[in-house]
Amino acid sequence: MSPDPLAEFRRAVSVRARQFPRQWEASKKLLEETAFPSTIARLRDAVRRKNLPASVKEILLRLLERRTPQRVQDLDGERLKFATGLPPAKALRALAVFFELVPTAATTWPVTHLSSEEAEEAVRHLKNPFDLLLHRTDAASVLEIGAGDLSFAEELVDLYGSELNQQHRPFIVHCLDRLDPRSQLGGPLHASPERLQKLHRKDGLSFSFFGNQDMLRLGDLDQQGLLAPRYTIATCWAPATPTFAYEPTRLSETFIRSELERTKGAFHRTCFGKEQALEVRHAGRALLFPPWKFEIIGPIALLSLLARRGFLCMLGSMDAQVFWELLAQLLEEPRYRPPDQPFDSTSLPKIFGEVYHVLAGLQIGESIDLAEVAPLRRHYLRSGSSHLMDDVGGHFRYVRISRGAIFPGIPASSTARKFASMTEEVPPWLVTLVPA
Repeated sequence: MSPDPLAEFRRAVSVRARQFPRQWEASKKLLEETAFPSTIARLRDAVRRKNLPASVKEILLRLLERRTPQRVQDLDGERLKFATGLPPAKALRALAVFFELVPTAATTWPVTHLSSEEAEEAVRHLKNPFDLLLHRTDAASVLEIGAGDLSFAEELVDLYGSELNQQHRPFIVHCLDRLDPRSQLGGPLHASPERLQKLHRKDGLSFSFFGNQDMLRLGDLDQQGLLAPRYTIATCWAPATPTFAYEPTRLSETFIRSELERTKGAFHRTCFGKEQALEVRHAGRALLFPPWKFEIIGPIALLSLLARRGFLCMLGSMDAQVFWELLAQLLEEPRYRPPDQPFDSTSLPKIFGEVYHVLAGLQIGESIDLAEVAPLRRHYLRSGSSHLMDDVGGHFRYVRISRGAIFPGIPASSTARKFASMTEEVPPWLVTLVPA
């Protein structure tokens, strides 16, 4: 059954108010006598523009369009509580935060004014989705999750930096990675010092790199105004296996651990010098990784973060294991998400049927609109690490699947460029998504 849209909306309003305590405190000023009529008018306009379920939008507009109130007491308090689950004054403040009437600390970064409809229309006509940075946007900004050695960021800036600088348009590139720059583990996946220097010195570029950063805990960066609330493009290249290769809402903890031991080998926590580490026994060798290497987050959490942070989302050089687990979450029918069943060469054709044959049949460089193959998913489950439905209507209106690691004119990571020499790996995938 689909979740109750109004219940989802109430929860999203409450969550947003808690996530932005500074904006919650500042919202008091919007209820002052001189500001109140303007606050109601701005709320009314924001509700009309926001992509909300029709039933929720109707309730809010009936409440806000009845007359021009001068104070909180002039509004229908019972209807406000019905819409938000909060008493009148708190309800209006929470709505003001939810609809972004109160500037966040991160508004020091220019934010693209782009609707999901405009983003979809643009991307449908672009051979290279990253060209959205050059079209229809007043600010060109990119958030990269799992930036690794910064090879993708470097290529991106080399491709677009000069033109954006000539146009005198802001170019913002923010990169996150969980590896601690001080760690002795991780090897070539660490951010390259040479690239860091090059990117920091690039004319016209606002660049920041945040190492030792869990993607699910961005609150401190947001509160300090170090991240933008939303970017033109949010992207992740070579999403990590096994981190995103198992979805906790589909697979039990017991099943996941069993699969990890079967495919990766026995593993346990240990120390490497003064660092915590994960030791994995594989093919007779002891391999050391960062201690969180086998922490399973799952694709829903990744999709959630990208959807909340980007008008356009790009997932590149995705290996087969991560791809099929993520694809299962993008399709509407539950049969694509059988509980505690592995996705392998035997089960994939049976579980995905025609979808599997169409997508597996794509040649390198070919792409297809996923909605032409099967209906896209409208509602997502929540797990302990996933908050996709924090924003009402948290789904994707457009998904394009492309086959291959690198594409003409499209920036790529060093991992993507290594696929050509990985003869035992099947060709990876590029997934382009526009959040609703």
